[in-house]
Amino acid sequence: MSQLPEGFIPVMLTPFTPTGHIDFKGLVRLTDMYIQVGAKGLFANCLSSEMYELSEQERLDVVKTVVETAAGRVPVVATGTIEGTMEQMADFSKKLHALGVQAVIVLNNILTQEHESDAVFLERMHQLMDLTPGIPLGIYECPVPYKRLITVEILEDLLPTGRLVYHKDTSLEIEQVRARVRAGAGYNFGLYDAYMGHALLSLQAGAKGLSCIQGNLFPELIVWLCTHFNDAGKSAQVAKVQAFFADNMDVMHTSYPTAAKYVLQKTGFDIDLYTRRDVGELTDAMKADLDLLIEESKKVL
Repeated sequence: MSQLPEGFIPVMLTPFTPTGHIDFKGLVRLTDMYIQVGAKGLFANCLSSEMYELSEQERLDVVKTVVETAAGRVPVVATGTIEGTMEQMADFSKKLHALGVQAVIVLNNILTQEHESDAVFLERMHQLMDLTPGIPLGIYECPVPYKRLITVEILEDLLPTGRLVYHKDTSLEIEQVRARVRAGAGYNFGLYDAYMGHALLSLQAGAKGLSCIQGNLFPELIVWLCTHFNDAGKSAQVAKVQAFFADNMDVMHTSYPTAAKYVLQKTGFDIDLYTRRDVGELTDAMKADLDLLIEESKKVL
């Protein structure tokens, strides 16, 4: 199984028309934009993509469009366990793999209910592996419908299978990141951090890259940080980029993903603000805050 690359793997948005249909031409442009600014891979059909608000056929159509547009320039991963029985989730995962995704991502909070143990999660992961032979998998600690973190013991159980290649980390704890990176040493496995509060420390600890929502507002800055985080000659600039994201977390998370679409729109990318997910109105005051953030971003480097 080929390795996923180091760097920025964005959690992709889904563009919609003003009437709420998927804007597939916009999705092609968006895929090209991510690649052109330096993304090393693409995570389609995720929470930022509004996966829970898409039908099964729409999820497949979105992933197909992204894979065909990427055309081998970068690998694509996509979520495969959103709803249904284990057999249905395995079948959907096989459909995604057949479309050309390099890894199918598992939502640990869908595979296991909140009251169930890690032993149950591991049992179901192995069942899913048995139902999807040969397909590389990843884990995403998605916060919806509830947040469930994996343990080092889970990694130690799954990594020897050779099937676990990607982890989107939402632990928000640098010591957990370090422990997970240590557990993955020697395996074809990459941890991609979602939390920009400690992104620099995470990359320096051995995280393979970042898969963060901030990359949908300021993708060039995330690419730059992934490229230069260990560049001694740019340490002051690196610290400045890290501080920009850490200090403005609240603004970037407000009414997301509408806020991300607003920033992209304001910085020249053609995308409508429509979102299917109910994230609240993007008010004039919120837009003013984002406008200030756009101006501040121009002074970071």
